[in-house]
Amino acid sequence: MGRLGWGGHFGGLAARLDGAFGADGTFTHDHLRFVDFVDDVEELLEEVARQERGDEEAADGFEEYVLRHYAGDGG
Repeated sequence: MGRLGWGGHFGGLAARLDGAFGADGTFTHDHLRFVDFVDDVEELLEEVARQERGDEEAADGFEEYVLRHYAGDGG
């Protein structure tokens, strides 16, 4: 995102995703379901795309891609 000039959004993203990862950087499954986390990230990306490009469609497919990838479908 920094290379795209969207670095100003990192602070807001970090605040909204706070608690999803432990101190060691691993995802905290006991605090948040992974599918809910991915859905939240897609919403955040849509918000950034809407602000920067006026079109949230730029983030479409993120959730599906991530869930397929981590389900082992290789997508």
